[in-house]
Amino acid sequence: MEEDDIYTKDGTVDYKGNPANKKTTGTWRACPYIIGNEGCERLAYYGMSTNLVLYFKHQLNQHSATASKNNQNWSGTCYITPLIGAFLADSYLGRYWTIACFSIIYIIGMTLLAMSASVDGMKPFCYSKDNCNPTDTQSAMTFLALYLIALGTGGIKPCVSSYGADQFDDTDEREKIHKSSFFNWFYFSINIGALIAASVLVWVQTNVSWGWGFGIPAIAMAIAVGFFFTGTRLYRNQIPGGSPLTRLCQVLVASIRKYNVAVPADMSLLYEKADAESNIKGSRKIDHTNDLSFLDKAAVETQTDQLKGINPWRLCTVTQVEELKAIIRLLPIWASGIIFAAVYSQMSSLFTLQGERMDTRVAHSNFHIPPASLSIFDTLSVIFWVPIYDRIIVPTTGKFTGRKNGLTQLQRMGIGLFISIFAMVAAAILEQERLNIVKKHNYYDLKEMPLTIFWQVPQYFLIGCAEVFTFIGQLEFFYEQAPDAMRSFCSALSLTTVAAGSYLSSLLVTIVTSITAKDGKLGWIPDNLNHGHIDYFFWLLAGLSVANFGVFIGIAKWYTYKTAVGTVPLNQKEAK
Repeated sequence: MEEDDIYTKDGTVDYKGNPANKKTTGTWRACPYIIGNEGCERLAYYGMSTNLVLYFKHQLNQHSATASKNNQNWSGTCYITPLIGAFLADSYLGRYWTIACFSIIYIIGMTLLAMSASVDGMKPFCYSKDNCNPTDTQSAMTFLALYLIALGTGGIKPCVSSYGADQFDDTDEREKIHKSSFFNWFYFSINIGALIAASVLVWVQTNVSWGWGFGIPAIAMAIAVGFFFTGTRLYRNQIPGGSPLTRLCQVLVASIRKYNVAVPADMSLLYEKADAESNIKGSRKIDHTNDLSFLDKAAVETQTDQLKGINPWRLCTVTQVEELKAIIRLLPIWASGIIFAAVYSQMSSLFTLQGERMDTRVAHSNFHIPPASLSIFDTLSVIFWVPIYDRIIVPTTGKFTGRKNGLTQLQRMGIGLFISIFAMVAAAILEQERLNIVKKHNYYDLKEMPLTIFWQVPQYFLIGCAEVFTFIGQLEFFYEQAPDAMRSFCSALSLTTVAAGSYLSSLLVTIVTSITAKDGKLGWIPDNLNHGHIDYFFWLLAGLSVANFGVFIGIAKWYTYKTAVGTVPLNQKEAK
């Protein structure tokens, strides 16, 4: 039997390589295990990362700006490493085995982090609760653990959402309808995990110990892996299509080598396999599009190609060319998400440091809420808006647009970008008011000034609302617009906006600090924020968000949607 004979028509197999049975695998019967895995994994991730900036500041004895930059850089790396996992998943391992292998690395990193915060000799020596003196080795141990976690999450993030969507067959209209709903509830599960992390685990880290605060997330990650393996026999697995980077490079090289070859007016003359399926394993053919026409030269069959035979570095199929076009068209949409990600990253850095200087008591009692726990209102906002969007906004807007999903993904993302502007405005106004009170009553040296931390709720709630529109829309958009054999890669590409946003925020902090903290001045972001002006930083991000929203509108009008052969094209005007 030939290797290709074991595959079903839609390219799905079970975990042993046998053809997947559509009646007993996939759809919502498989998704609870994937969603359960994601919920526990996110509980582990956010349980460890939500309060990390304060761990850097108080346990590793770092200055506010340094702690913020280290937190942003690590967070950014967590969203860059998915490119590694995506490449392995699309090229060789498939999504199932990529998730399985990288989960082991993840658990090792989580275990090492818990040990670095609890085992004598590995944890920093502390004179008091927030006055510690770590050795270089102890700090290095912490960062080794964190970057192992970053590598581990790199194999999970780009694969889990795509793997869940793989359980629904694009060629089956009944299954396809449920795919958009899956992305909503997948993101819902992320925020259930984040809710527990921001409430229970942050409290444990603040009031019990960092050892337990990091140990419980390690246990949660082990449970996540258990969830995933439990559903093994129910999964549909897409066939790895070979190295996507090689195919993209082949198109570039072939089009450059044929720079002086004219593209025929009749596009049906361009080279494509005569078979119903494309030459890329596990991928449907893609219809030709008219933009980026220079790349079409790679699919022009010349006399040399006919004489010497087909060389993939000289002649590529239309589907292969359209793969590269799809990636290029995604890049401007990708870039427009960076500013939003920079806004989002403030929840784990400057929002937390801002809250630390406010009154953390609950209703004037002796119970203090950890500043990082305010992110619970971002989570509650997502949990509130996901069912509202899925059950009310989609059917309501669908009556006006005529689309089953209500809004297009680009429309959905644009609404989120617009809302995020007001999150930064709310944060800036709150900080201005806080500093006015500090100045009026000379509260500069108070650790907590008498303004309740719950005034931060609006900025968290607005970011949560923006997430439901932008992040979920982006997740679905990059999956749908990705070539079939590059879906993990494109999911990873969408995640790198979060990395780029974290790095941008870190860069802005560095630039702002270098400009404002000189000649004896404390700058915008000093250790004691009562002497600083992070409101100026929030206004800076608000201005960048306004400019980014305007650019996004232009990009959305330009975008051409991908159409697989045999599917109905999306009306371009309707799509914007």
